[in-house]
Amino acid sequence: MTATDPMTPTPDGACCPEFAAMSRRSLLRGALALGGATFMVGNATVSASASSPTPASSVLVVLSLRGGADGLSLVVPYGDPGYLAARPTIAVPQDQLLPGTTDGRFGLHPKLAPLLPLWTGGSLAAIHATGLSTANRSHFSAMEEVEEADPGSSARIGWLNRLVGSSPVGAGGSPLQGVGFVYGTPPTEISGPVPLMTVGSLDDATIAGDDPADPLHPRRTSLHTLWDGDHSPMGTAVRSTLQATQDITPAVDATNSADYGSSNLGASLAAAARIIKGDVGTEVITVDQGDWDMHVDLGNLDSGQMLGNAEDLATAIAAFFTDLGPLADKVTLVTISEFGRRVLENGNHGLDHGWGNVMLVAGKGVKGGQVYLNQAAGWKNLSDDLEADLVVTTDYRQVLAEIVTARFPGASRSQVFPGMGAYSPLGFMA
Repeated sequence: MTATDPMTPTPDGACCPEFAAMSRRSLLRGALALGGATFMVGNATVSASASSPTPASSVLVVLSLRGGADGLSLVVPYGDPGYLAARPTIAVPQDQLLPGTTDGRFGLHPKLAPLLPLWTGGSLAAIHATGLSTANRSHFSAMEEVEEADPGSSARIGWLNRLVGSSPVGAGGSPLQGVGFVYGTPPTEISGPVPLMTVGSLDDATIAGDDPADPLHPRRTSLHTLWDGDHSPMGTAVRSTLQATQDITPAVDATNSADYGSSNLGASLAAAARIIKGDVGTEVITVDQGDWDMHVDLGNLDSGQMLGNAEDLATAIAAFFTDLGPLADKVTLVTISEFGRRVLENGNHGLDHGWGNVMLVAGKGVKGGQVYLNQAAGWKNLSDDLEADLVVTTDYRQVLAEIVTARFPGASRSQVFPGMGAYSPLGFMA
């Protein structure tokens, strides 16, 4: 067959034009992020605030799989005959899968092997058939909808910004309460009225031109002289930035003790570990991995894009928890993607934009080694019809809400996820 999805590119392009255009959009959004009460130092942007951080007892790391990851390749439902029928060239053979569930229904992609100790040790779980309540196949709008988690609202406030604002530590007002590591578009999920921080590199979170070896710190002193008496939004933002770059020093000085590989994801999770080791009051951290928009050459176990992405994902997460050591006991990590992929492979040995997906949850409080499903809805059998999706049976907000409820008991679930409806935990968090 040949792919008929209008977003499917020709074989010389690995992703759809919409996703490729996001880098251009990133430049615009990055420029806009400097307006109002924000100030740029090195490669860091923070919003206006003047308070020092309060130590955080719980840390949530949100790992976004940008571009629409194929959950059916990561956690494979080999017990469903529709899987093999729909993917004659890209299906992962059952005998090559890592052990997933004891009931013979699911297995893990073999490149997730670095995560197997977490899985068998009971601190990594998968929640399958998750996603938006209504299919949205646009990268732009689906990302924003997922990261705002407030359907129908025009407020453009991210759910993590609401989480920090509704938790006891959120009253502290330090931009370091939430840190987003970005290589392009600042994540919507931390945008909003609570002042939080985005940074490309932790080592760039410094005052440009300042000399730490000089006890007088002339650059910092000059900025204080210029702005301490200025009570405009810009003056407040500058003082906030000066405070944040001082408070983040323990994280900048921290070191890593694990091999994360050489990818952007590895660098971001290594920096996240340093922030947690520095104990600078950070409650939420966002990191990205892309590109998962595999219309072309998703591939099989011999070649293709899925091999590298899955291995990078597993290597970086495994290194992160190894690096944290005992500090892992206060950290929970969750993966999320704007949508999944179609069940049926296309004519380019790839997959077009779909609906349902899998979410991985690791760390503190996780009852792992299992694939969780909505028990009332069960698993909807896969089809090799051209328009077939993995049907969503669990609203992704229910997964996030279960994590928030377990790890941030002081937070208001209704404030973080307005309009979600009845809370229905799946039981994957202790």
